[in-house]
Amino acid sequence: MQRNTYLAVAVLVVVILVATFTGVYFSSRSSSTSSSTINQSPTSTIQIVAAENFWGSLISQLGGTRVHVLSIVSDPNADPHEYESNSADAEAIATASFVIVNGAGYDTWAQSLIAADNNPNQKILNVQELIGQSVGANPHFWYSPYYVNDTVKAMYSDLLSIDPANSAYYQQQYVALNASLGVYNERISEIRQQFAGTKVASTESIFEYLANATGLDLISPPQFMEAVAEGNDPSAQSVVQFEQQLQNGSVKVLVYNAQTVTPLTQGIKALAAQKGIPIVAVTETIQPPDVPFQIWMNAELLTLQNALNQQALGQ
Repeated sequence: MQRNTYLAVAVLVVVILVATFTGVYFSSRSSSTSSSTINQSPTSTIQIVAAENFWGSLISQLGGTRVHVLSIVSDPNADPHEYESNSADAEAIATASFVIVNGAGYDTWAQSLIAADNNPNQKILNVQELIGQSVGANPHFWYSPYYVNDTVKAMYSDLLSIDPANSAYYQQQYVALNASLGVYNERISEIRQQFAGTKVASTESIFEYLANATGLDLISPPQFMEAVAEGNDPSAQSVVQFEQQLQNGSVKVLVYNAQTVTPLTQGIKALAAQKGIPIVAVTETIQPPDVPFQIWMNAELLTLQNALNQQALGQ
């Protein structure tokens, strides 16, 4: 009888140890444990990979202590359009329960890694597909407050699907994040009320969605902006047109992508400075990388608002 008791205790210890070491992380690649069982474990942490840190910041705030988020593209000194993946990226994506990509050709490397792994149990959020945009669309979706709101809502829904046992916690996080995003949305509304119709220019298409949201009139040649964003040389005609806009006083503020610097864009920036046109620097990824999405975006909007005020006051 005593021997049987010892045996039962030993078996129980083994079961507890196995459960502990297999239940620490979500792993949608595990074939021995159902995803529903893993998702409902109170000690599990959802492993999430975001191709870029702007989406990574938002899902991290939504998931809170229930998630571990790796944002791959976050280097403030590099052009995200030129990012090349490595074996560590492939491993991270292969073992994640949830992967978020931007789409529209911005992170084709990530989509290729997802396709190569071909994991049917992995949750994938493609922002371009979510918002109904084409592959060839302007990929800077995170500069649209409307697309950001849609994406946050989809992230929230996906977390509920992956981890329904903690739905109350995610609801609390969702409410808090929306309240925090309200600050940057309010600044967008302020700029629209004060400066709608003001003519501005941008060295590339990164500013197009935010210009629309703020009601600003983005007059720089579309061909110039698209070419620079894609790493190509704009036509001579579009360069001349852009320079004329800066020289004749049409442009009140120039928006400059600090992560896509070329001799041509530097020349445009220098011409704007020469003409006394305020210059607003924006970036593709969060700057500095450790601040939340909304703080980064609100800081850029504040700089834009100050530049517009400066022009309005004739300073």
